[in-house]
Amino acid sequence: MLQRPPAEPGMREEEVDTPALILDLDAFEANLDAMAAFLAPTGAKLRAHAKTHKSPVVALQQMRRGAVGQCVQKVAEAEALAWGGVPDILVSNEVVSPRKLARLLALSAISKVALCADDAAGVALIEQAAEAAGQRATVLVEIDVGAGRCGVAPGPEAVALASRIAASPHLIFGGLQAYHGSAQHIRSPEGRAAAIEAAIGHTRRSVEQLRQQGLACAIVGGAGTGTFPHEAASGVYNEVQAGSYAFMDADYAANEQAPPFRHALFVLAQVMSAPRQGFAVLDAGHKAAPTDSGFPKVWQRPGLRYAGASDEHGNLLAEDGPAPKLGEKLRLVPGHCDPTIDRYDWFVGVRNGRVECLWPITARGAMQ
Repeated sequence: MLQRPPAEPGMREEEVDTPALILDLDAFEANLDAMAAFLAPTGAKLRAHAKTHKSPVVALQQMRRGAVGQCVQKVAEAEALAWGGVPDILVSNEVVSPRKLARLLALSAISKVALCADDAAGVALIEQAAEAAGQRATVLVEIDVGAGRCGVAPGPEAVALASRIAASPHLIFGGLQAYHGSAQHIRSPEGRAAAIEAAIGHTRRSVEQLRQQGLACAIVGGAGTGTFPHEAASGVYNEVQAGSYAFMDADYAANEQAPPFRHALFVLAQVMSAPRQGFAVLDAGHKAAPTDSGFPKVWQRPGLRYAGASDEHGNLLAEDGPAPKLGEKLRLVPGHCDPTIDRYDWFVGVRNGRVECLWPITARGAMQ
């Protein structure tokens, strides 16, 4: 259920109810512009990942800066974007439920949609759904380029699956999905580069073997915030699927040679208890700032450390200087922006200390 907004336009940031998801609009817009400027000379296009932002408002701002569309992980996310006016959506994931496939194909009346497959049985399910809907579904072959998650083996197995798709009167072969997720957070730049060099090699060989069979790849997609310069410069990938770049989080900032983007996303929290010297408790625990990628960082307060959490409490230690006072509000940089955003119904857009806008996070909780 959409919750009541924690703020109103014109309100000062310190008046916003907590916990709240703050979007620094200057930093956010600078990040969107920086990605657009980086990709412009490479020939690669941005298909930004909406699993991060879950918002048609953000998606359309990215597309106004040259993004060709959006990718999502769930059909419900695709629905939220299509209903919000996004015209080109790739489900960069496998969908095998007949009901979900029917929902996805129904979106073709208002948006161009595509999805991925890594198994002949999965292709058959998509084919059946497309035939029932009286449509041709666009399907990309997902290849495993090193992540060890979904994906058929690159090379002959990928070619065989692509040939199966291309031979169907109900399907269109759309290209390759070649995303190396775990490489995004390899800390050393040398380690990231080596992992992506191998991924590029697998992808290049697969594209060439497909070409030899007369199969062209309209899309060769992958890359993320941690590695996109490598894929964009490869001459193989023509779509970059970065998502976190728009916001940045503490985990990406921990990479050596971190991505060149500004922190734009914060959890605003308030001190609800200050029971002893050097210690305070915030009203933002696990439910406000997920800790799968570590505890959040206290923004621009180097003497304070977020040191522990329970469901609704976040413990602060003052390691250099006084602890914050009862009622004081602080910005936290989340460890992982994707699940943090999924906790909230609203982006509270702030500029120069005042609330400028409220954007609904339309696809919050879209797990189906």
